[in-house]
Amino acid sequence: MRRELFLHIVHALEARDEYFQQREDATHRKGLSPLTKCTVALRQLAYGTTEDMFDEYSHVRDTTGRECLVNFCAGVIDAFGATYLHKSNAQDCKDLMRMHNKVHGFPGMLGSIDCMHWELKNCHAAWRGQFTSGYKGTPPNDDP
Repeated sequence: MRRELFLHIVHALEARDEYFQQREDATHRKGLSPLTKCTVALRQLAYGTTEDMFDEYSHVRDTTGRECLVNFCAGVIDAFGATYLHKSNAQDCKDLMRMHNKVHGFPGMLGSIDCMHWELKNCHAAWRGQFTSGYKGTPPNDDP
């Protein structure tokens, strides 16, 4: 994600939601910054991980990570929903498919997850064959 886009999201959330404003506790210690809260939420969304992954990385406990994610998602919907999260109409889909075909050279992006009809050079071994019609590895043994 570009830095400008990330900062735009952070500033929008900080202006709209008290949760994303840095505060002090009763002992005058500063809490987490809006940058840290948004980073924790985005890393969870990007990597599909659990909240406890961030204990060592950003010194955020799992409950705080969960709060960051919930508040981030609600804040993004509130701040950007009217502009970017509207339901697509038929013309939007046609334009998107035409643009994708022009840029990448193959159609069918919205038709199916099976748009992976191009062979991946460096596909993860765990994903091998998942989105293709034929599995090219050793099939798993289903015997008990």
